[in-house]
Amino acid sequence: MSANAADTVSRRIVDVTADCGISLVASLPDGWITSLITHYNRDARFRHIAVNREESAIGLCSGAFFSGLGTFALMGASGFLTCIYAITKINYTYQIPMLIGITLRGRPGDHAKFHQSNGLYLESVIQAIDIPFVPIENADDIPRIGTAYNHSRTMSRPVVVGLTREVLRGEA
Repeated sequence: MSANAADTVSRRIVDVTADCGISLVASLPDGWITSLITHYNRDARFRHIAVNREESAIGLCSGAFFSGLGTFALMGASGFLTCIYAITKINYTYQIPMLIGITLRGRPGDHAKFHQSNGLYLESVIQAIDIPFVPIENADDIPRIGTAYNHSRTMSRPVVVGLTREVLRGEA
């Protein structure tokens, strides 16, 4: 992996999210998104808030919606799986749009054995709760992040964008 390639991808993602009106990013660290979190933290267009639990990102971003802010909750796949109750209770009940960015851990090529269950269940869980899912599998897909954000606003519900390791490393 080239640090320059990962930085280039991170800058592109940050720019797309700024262009669609996102100004608040809440994140929980994940090794795959370290560069992306660093870019949000250093970019004056955003207020970046590091949270200690993924559900806190959901709650923070949901509340910020009522003040007119565009938000992005950024986390790992396993963290997203812990948020199902918060999403269905808060966002679905009160029709709160939000963009949720997750890592696509556990897919073929991920050598971390402890993330393999994510690959087995993640997309099935996403389908089970009828949350729109937009995979970002190559650099040409990055503009779809803005489309996903706008779709969340249109339907007044969250939309998930899934970022592959290869994209985040600048390899795809």
